[in-house]
Amino acid sequence: MMQFMAKAGLAALLAAAALAGTVAPAAAQVNIIIGEPDRGPPPPDWRRPPPPPPGYGRPPRGGCDPRMAENIAEDYGLRRTRVVDVTPRRVIVQGWSRRGPDQMTFGNVRGCPLMRR
Repeated sequence: MMQFMAKAGLAALLAAAALAGTVAPAAAQVNIIIGEPDRGPPPPDWRRPPPPPPGYGRPPRGGCDPRMAENIAEDYGLRRTRVVDVTPRRVIVQGWSRRGPDQMTFGNVRGCPLMRR
């Protein structure tokens, strides 16, 4: 009878320990909020387009320098380069390549990106 009581007591102790082990993590997940919960930013409205980036619609600062366009054209292999036209959108450089007269078109923005060769 004593062994039965010892085994029953040990089983009860193990059950209590297991129950305490499961209750403690569950208690750590309880959040108590008093007042209005912090909801964060509202979701984006799909009916309204996003605002334009800063500086949108203004003329670009620091357009393509014609001398820089000539230097880039020379790096691409054009010889005796000269700028023939500058518009708000592009800079046209003419010169000579191995095949004869040639022209390159650069965008009139900072860095002079090559538009057409």
